[in-house]
Amino acid sequence: MTQKEALDILKTGRNVYLTGAAGSGKTHVLNTYISYLKDRAVSVAVTASTGIAATHLGGMTIHSWSGIGIKDDLSDRDIEFMVQKEHLFKRYDKTNVLIIDEVSMIHPRMFDALDRLARAMKRVETPFGGMQVVLSGDFFQLPPITPGRSEVMYVDRSRAWRQMDLRVCYLEEQFRQEDRSLTKILNEIRTGVVSPQTEAVFTKMNGARKRTDTSQTRLYTHNVDVDAVNDTELEKLPGLVHEYKMTTFGKASVVAALRKSILAPEVLRLKKNAVVMFVKNNFEEGYVNGTLGRVLDFKGNMPVVQTRSGKMISVTEASWEVEDDGKVLASANQLPLRLAWAITVHKSQGMSLDAAEIDLSRSFVHGQGYVALSRLRSLDGLTLLGLNSMALSVDPYVIELDRWLSSESSKWSRVIERFESDDWERMHKDFIIRSGGTNDPVEIKKNKEAELTPLAHKIPSHEKTLALLQERKPIRDIAQERGMTLGTIIGHLEKLKDGGYELDLSPYAPRGSDLKMIRAALRRLVIQNLHRCTRN
Repeated sequence: MTQKEALDILKTGRNVYLTGAAGSGKTHVLNTYISYLKDRAVSVAVTASTGIAATHLGGMTIHSWSGIGIKDDLSDRDIEFMVQKEHLFKRYDKTNVLIIDEVSMIHPRMFDALDRLARAMKRVETPFGGMQVVLSGDFFQLPPITPGRSEVMYVDRSRAWRQMDLRVCYLEEQFRQEDRSLTKILNEIRTGVVSPQTEAVFTKMNGARKRTDTSQTRLYTHNVDVDAVNDTELEKLPGLVHEYKMTTFGKASVVAALRKSILAPEVLRLKKNAVVMFVKNNFEEGYVNGTLGRVLDFKGNMPVVQTRSGKMISVTEASWEVEDDGKVLASANQLPLRLAWAITVHKSQGMSLDAAEIDLSRSFVHGQGYVALSRLRSLDGLTLLGLNSMALSVDPYVIELDRWLSSESSKWSRVIERFESDDWERMHKDFIIRSGGTNDPVEIKKNKEAELTPLAHKIPSHEKTLALLQERKPIRDIAQERGMTLGTIIGHLEKLKDGGYELDLSPYAPRGSDLKMIRAALRRLVIQNLHRCTRN
């Protein structure tokens, strides 16, 4: 299917699964459709299963947008509680189109939970509460991680997937790979039959180091290899080490689960010129999970990072929280960074690289080789450090599923041949009207111009918080109204204080009685720790 055919189907408002090989233009089609909707004032939520994928669409992770957070399933009680959250209810209520990129990395259990939550929020018992849902991805990418389970479960096994009446749009053109040899190799891997010629190419390349440029990305299959490379590269840099320790609060078991769910290290060690990756979304500050950069300097012991796009970010501590019934059960505070000379193949999904050193000698799951190699634009950019028998394998289930998807897409390509341009125009306009948008050319032009206007006049996030503080609203109420964590709002207080804003913070200062209780609690903790040390 061509990109134009896929866009024609998308614009009718049908639920769609957009797929195709790496580099086939899925992200371009999504971005084109998102702009089309915004120009016509249709509310669209742009999400992805990973932070890196979300950056390509200017969106956020589906976990963050939906309100699910670090959970991978929801009980009826969870959903009932979430429906009561005003900011979440408003978010769902105004949304007409939901886009989820890299959907293949979502477990079917979570996908069904997202469906149930959307139905409850929209108060409509149709899939996802009647929103148009646009799914995008490629099942040849890595499958969802399922702790404690050996069987891989893909999103197509979910009840919601079966009920959505999806139109499959399988893009067949190729735009990322610059040489046909790499495209041919990737297509062979997708079919599950790697030719002797391709095996000979990799045998020749295996272990033949082309470069020693440490600025190029290095991909490994295991975290332990990534950590070893990053630690070695950090030691090579001159200068002082700046160390940042994670602080946590809450029940030990909940804290342990929270630590596993976030990518921030318990101890982060940085130097000037260290290559780093952000591991949390913060759209106001200009970074998301997966944004790469380099530490340029330290100000007040805090790092200043220049991203690959050239943006300068003064990094401050971030907070991760687990809540239940409005109570914080556990929290972790750390700089939202980790070293990134090397990253895992898993974290590379969604990236496009001119060159990379790739070690597939310890591949342990189907698809790792395909994901790593498909990040590249050409074979010339590949330095292959190692390869094993698993590296070029793909899941037989995915091969069969891909054949079915291709067949479905061909079926819809034949169906849409029956429609004339007038039919398409009528269906497209009808969907915009049903979604509360506009087909008025004057309004569309105005919306386009507004989208292209530089956001120099945009009010910084902490200044929006300032307006609520001046109303003397409680911090917890401000956090709920803005859809942010308490830690973020407290960070805004620090920015306002350091920025010299005229603001009376005395109403938010701890009371004398509170301070006495805090001091007493700290004394008890010190005494308890001393007793433990004495017993040990």
